[in-house]
Amino acid sequence: MTNFQRRLGDHFPPNSTSDEMNLSIDFDGVLHDDYLGFHDGTCYGPLIEGGREALTILSRHFKIIILTAKAKPSRPLVNGKTGETLVWEWLREKELDSFISEVTSEKPRALAYIDDKGVKFLNWKAIFETEPFSRLKSNLDKTTKE
Repeated sequence: MTNFQRRLGDHFPPNSTSDEMNLSIDFDGVLHDDYLGFHDGTCYGPLIEGGREALTILSRHFKIIILTAKAKPSRPLVNGKTGETLVWEWLREKELDSFISEVTSEKPRALAYIDDKGVKFLNWKAIFETEPFSRLKSNLDKTTKE
């Protein structure tokens, strides 16, 4: 167990120690290059450089869970397929499926979350010093003076 895992130990409910080995990885922008945005709803892009090597190493130590909005049940079918099915097909095509335990749209309990759009939370002041929120800092200054 790493020091990071020890520090997080209190953050998992009783009887969920296996969740400490979960690592949540975003799909679009982290594994799948979604350079066209939603486009036609398919998984059309290549694997982002370094993805295979990272999954090879990480999957030896963690249960890898793909977290993606593509898997939302409310997402329209694309060619008769759910987003989850499309993600699994892309993973199989790239021979990455053996590294992945689950594809979900629901945030799992996990040791960490790897996401291209994530902002690390330290405190609220630091958030307003980080893009894209730094332009709102003047609003924060006004509210603290009131």
